[in-house]
Amino acid sequence: MIFRNRQEAGQRLAAHLGKYANRLDAIVLGVPRGGVPIAFEVARALNLPLNVFVLRKLGVPGHEEFAFGASRRSLRSRGPSLLVGSKSIGAGGRRWMCAGRR
Repeated sequence: MIFRNRQEAGQRLAAHLGKYANRLDAIVLGVPRGGVPIAFEVARALNLPLNVFVLRKLGVPGHEEFAFGASRRSLRSRGPSLLVGSKSIGAGGRRWMCAGRR
């Protein structure tokens, strides 16, 4: 699916996430370098708080733009967390879902 810009992408994504609108137990997380403008549109459309989720991309050698996962230091645990696709591996016992291109 191709979008004109990140604003349109966020608006179209928000249209599919309407069941989360105005929920007190939901937030929208945006990943820097492209995801924050999309997350902004989702948060605005669904009337949800927006926060930025800073990650370090785990790249594939020889393929600069391709990533197989991401890591971040968990603020509430002793070790880093690793996100791969929609699975979470690592410290903290928290489960995160990340949407990715397949």
